Amino acid sequence: MKTNKIFLHLGLFIITFITTTFAGAEWAAGQSSTYEFSVLVSKGLPYAISIMFFLSVHEFGHYFAAKYHKVETTLPYYIPFPPISGFLNFGTMGAVIKTKSAIRNNKAMFDIGAAGPIAGFIASLIILIYGFTHLPTVDYLLTIHPDYFDPKYGKGIISLKFGDTLLFSLIKNIFTNSKDFIPPMSEVYHYPYLCVGWFGLFVTAMNMIPVGQLDGGHIVYSMFGEKKHEGIASVSLIALIILGVSSYILEFMNSGIAFGWSGWLIWSAVLYFFIKVKHPPVEKFEKLDFKRMILGYFSLLILLLSFAPSPFILAI
Repeated sequence: MKTNKIFLHLGLFIITFITTTFAGAEWAAGQSSTYEFSVLVSKGLPYAISIMFFLSVHEFGHYFAAKYHKVETTLPYYIPFPPISGFLNFGTMGAVIKTKSAIRNNKAMFDIGAAGPIAGFIASLIILIYGFTHLPTVDYLLTIHPDYFDPKYGKGIISLKFGDTLLFSLIKNIFTNSKDFIPPMSEVYHYPYLCVGWFGLFVTAMNMIPVGQLDGGHIVYSMFGEKKHEGIASVSLIALIILGVSSYILEFMNSGIAFGWSGWLIWSAVLYFFIKVKHPPVEKFEKLDFKRMILGYFSLLILLLSFAPSPFILAI
């Protein structure tokens, strides 16, 4: 690989590490604009290290699978996103690798597609388990919100709440006990490891939606072929649109029920117009072996466990 390319990848990594450090400080400390050095170190760094760990594990899962199948590919391109006050972001828009030679059969397509989300899923599990087994006392939250136990806390202001998932809830129940102060989903983002672990599940679920050339699309296409993939992809896209529309309908009706997320409509448009619903064919298609099929079903289980119908909930 050319030296200038290596410096590009390294430069993007460093810039993304910096932007995620600032984003982590903002999420954890609840402040913006200026950051004390102590806040960046104590709260920004754990977040940044965790999120870069997750992104790297996910992308290098793809990378090493591609190398195994002798598919030429780039190193990960990390995508920084500077924290903007009042704008929901995690300091990064993720990371991607780019294949530079064709993937000629569905077995290679499956391995490359599945390696990333499975590796990233395991990384998220590690981060979440560490977060829940190293929860600080309630004093940690009180330094951010001294009025947390005041009956008037949160009244009359718009608050953000992360949507729960089956896996997040399961890990919380297994690795915490009654003596721990367990933050509600409306405060989880103040805890760097829980925030990144949740983010990892969210990103994994988005990539595992079985549409087009998303990781989930690669997996389902490789498992079942073009016709079944197209049917599954179409149903998945319709489901996302329904979730997006539902959020608007429930908000218009002032029902007080949080179900769906308007962002799913944006993601649906991205999938339909840019990523496409259909998966492009490969030169050679053959039935996957038993081990790959088991891994494929496991990856679909990851989608089920990690998916939040309402990932971001704004409430007053």
